[in-house]
Amino acid sequence: MPEKGHQDKTEPATPKKREDARKKGQVAVSREIPSVLILFMTTGVFFFIGGQMFVNLAEFMRDALQNGLLLDLHTMSVTRMMSAVLEKIILILLPLLVAILLTGIAANISQFGILFTTQPLAPKLSKLNPLKGLKRLFSLRSVVEVAKALLKILIIGLVAYAALHKYFNLLPGLMHLQVLDIMTFTGQAALKICFFTCLALMVLAGLDYAYQRWQYENDLKMTKQEVKEELKHREGDPVIKSRIKKAQFEMAQRRMMADVPTADVVVTNPTRLAIALKFDTENMEAPQVVAKGAGHIAARIKEIAREFGVPVMEQKPLAQSLFQSVEIGEAIPAALYKAVAEVLAYVYRLKGRQHV
Repeated sequence: MPEKGHQDKTEPATPKKREDARKKGQVAVSREIPSVLILFMTTGVFFFIGGQMFVNLAEFMRDALQNGLLLDLHTMSVTRMMSAVLEKIILILLPLLVAILLTGIAANISQFGILFTTQPLAPKLSKLNPLKGLKRLFSLRSVVEVAKALLKILIIGLVAYAALHKYFNLLPGLMHLQVLDIMTFTGQAALKICFFTCLALMVLAGLDYAYQRWQYENDLKMTKQEVKEELKHREGDPVIKSRIKKAQFEMAQRRMMADVPTADVVVTNPTRLAIALKFDTENMEAPQVVAKGAGHIAARIKEIAREFGVPVMEQKPLAQSLFQSVEIGEAIPAALYKAVAEVLAYVYRLKGRQHV
């Protein structure tokens, strides 16, 4: 029976989970794609330049056998001969080796991009656990790998039989041919087998890559609790964030209440809203809202205003407009200039001074 934790993994992996998995070298990769592409590239190299490679190799071996008999065998001559042989063989096989190397690199980059990590190479004691080893041995992944191996053997066998079937009648006649003709026939048959095998294995590689992607996405899935925990770590604990916001709000309120005594007037609606206005003709182009609030905050603003002798005026439409359209520290909009000017003018008359 599957574990309950695994059953609960219903959420797609988050970007952070994917990034962490990639850093650990955990990516969706199919071994079949590099294998079939390398086989296809090798077949192509032999098809286009295999003949020339064979000619070069034959000439090299003929020269080596002819000249080797004339060598004065001692340590230095043998060393030079072996170095020359190795160098020549590498030069002959260089196109094939380069093609295999570049194809292998391109096949892997096409699957998961450029990735450098040493974490998969780090020793892990958990890998030495025999119980986990047995679990991996009888896992779904192991069954799939065995099935793929058997399927590949079956495909190669069927393709080889189908490709050589029409040549069966020609096989007895090969004994009457020269060695070069027999090798030419064998090379052509081998290339044909490799070509059709590559086509069949490409289909298998595509299916294997789709399976690896599905398995990778399934392994990366997260539980709802894991998603919540990651969100908590990324954005912070909601409880702590709530406390911080509350503290910030209280600090802002204290600063706002400290500005109420500097206001010229507090406009109310009359019970629910309170907006404190200030106008400094030397430093302000228009009156500004220095404090505003609703409910108990409005009551506190009015209480402080009366305590410090700031006039409190009931102007319901103006109070509603100021509360909705102007934030603390902002100047009032031009549309409210006239209404606010009338209120300030009345306040200045009460204070016995003229508004400039």
